[in-house]
Amino acid sequence: MTPDLIYGLTGVAVFGIGLVGALSAQDRLRRVLALKLCSVGAGFLLVVGAWREPPAAPDPVPHALVITGIVVMVSATAVALALIRRLQTLEATDER
Repeated sequence: MTPDLIYGLTGVAVFGIGLVGALSAQDRLRRVLALKLCSVGAGFLLVVGAWREPPAAPDPVPHALVITGIVVMVSATAVALALIRRLQTLEATDER
């Protein structure tokens, strides 16, 4: 097995674990974390796809997409966590 195949299969496995977690989780926080796993797996696949034979340099576009995806993932996670906290606060107030 070549290293790029191992990395590609690892990316698919991480994405699959995240997808199963997002579809099966009942808790909102677990869904957010599972979607983060999906994002990490997709980024891993993009980096693996950028690999070329040693004399040639790797393709910079997928690497730029991964860096942009990391920034978007952090921002979206912060918004999702703020929304989850707000929903929990509202649900706790409704129960009183």
